[in-house]
Amino acid sequence: MILKNLPQRPLFMRPETIAIQSTRFTDTNAASVVAPLYLSTTFERNEEYELPHGFLYTRAHNPNRQQLESALATLEGGALALAFSSGQAATMTVFQCLQPGDHVIVPDDAYYGTPLLLQDLFSRWGLHFSRVDTSQAEAISQAIRPETKVVWLETPSNPLLKVADLEVVARLCRERGVLTVCDNTWATPILQRPLLLGCDVVMHSTTKYLGGHSDVLGGALVFREDGPLAQRARMVQTLGGAVPSPFDSWMISRGIKTLAVRVRQQSANAQQLAEFLAAHPAIERVHYPGLPSDPGYAVARRQMELPGGMLSVRVAGGAVEALRLAGRLRLFARATSLGGVESLIEHRASAEGPTSQSPPNLLRVSVGLEHAEDLIADLAQALEPA
Repeated sequence: MILKNLPQRPLFMRPETIAIQSTRFTDTNAASVVAPLYLSTTFERNEEYELPHGFLYTRAHNPNRQQLESALATLEGGALALAFSSGQAATMTVFQCLQPGDHVIVPDDAYYGTPLLLQDLFSRWGLHFSRVDTSQAEAISQAIRPETKVVWLETPSNPLLKVADLEVVARLCRERGVLTVCDNTWATPILQRPLLLGCDVVMHSTTKYLGGHSDVLGGALVFREDGPLAQRARMVQTLGGAVPSPFDSWMISRGIKTLAVRVRQQSANAQQLAEFLAAHPAIERVHYPGLPSDPGYAVARRQMELPGGMLSVRVAGGAVEALRLAGRLRLFARATSLGGVESLIEHRASAEGPTSQSPPNLLRVSVGLEHAEDLIADLAQALEPA
């Protein structure tokens, strides 16, 4: 049996405690502290042809996925969570809940796969979308049409770390009858809880900080209310079958246990790196909402506990110097993705390809758990003139 959900808005527990308690497991067979893996794809009925534990078939539900979904709902303060095989599968499910002719607003700076889904898949299905600077509530207001059904938010955004005012945008959308969906992958529920600020749905690529070790793929949706939208999404999840395996669910649940301590340290490291880079003459600009000079600084201080472990830098001298800097680093892995314990650096325009809107001199940095002084020393040597 899986431990039942903790109170959805616990006033008496801090995130570190919630992360541990929400992933606890009650084992009536062997009293194990760690949850076992339920690899069975099917579950037996009793003599009365009933399902004694509620499980029928792993595509529909599985004990390991139930534990993960329960933990995610508790962490975000939501009524219901659904786990998926990837962040893109979770994103796609939101769009599959809409109708042809509906309109979606997405950020002008967002994970490139989100507008790509709308453009290459859903536009053929009759779903329309507009790209807007969602850090400006007035721009969102002007872009809303009678057929607008969803405003998709991503804050901090990828890769420019723009910050949307979640409370203001959620209130605006509620007044206009539009749903707000927030990609909370970069902030995590440790640093920011969009549902408690008025958003309707939170999306996560659980591949990133929630898994936390660059070794498991997953995604999730968390709903503020268990209403028609949540139930339609559950239907898409079950019929479409883009669900995580029991082992993937187990791995992400394990990652959640250390989420709070990892994210806090990564944020502290990122703050030090951002301050060092902002003062370096070879760096044109640092995008990081923990810097007072950043346009999103005031809003981030209000709605985030810490500014997070991600930053982007623009290197003076264009793409050539940016690639040179990345190539000279010794402690940073030159790789896509983020949120793992190791520090990663990526030339985003190269990763996204010819349709990329990322500045050619921009490097995206996922700050890991190495000592900040060692990371700064590595950056310093890589920034030395050739």
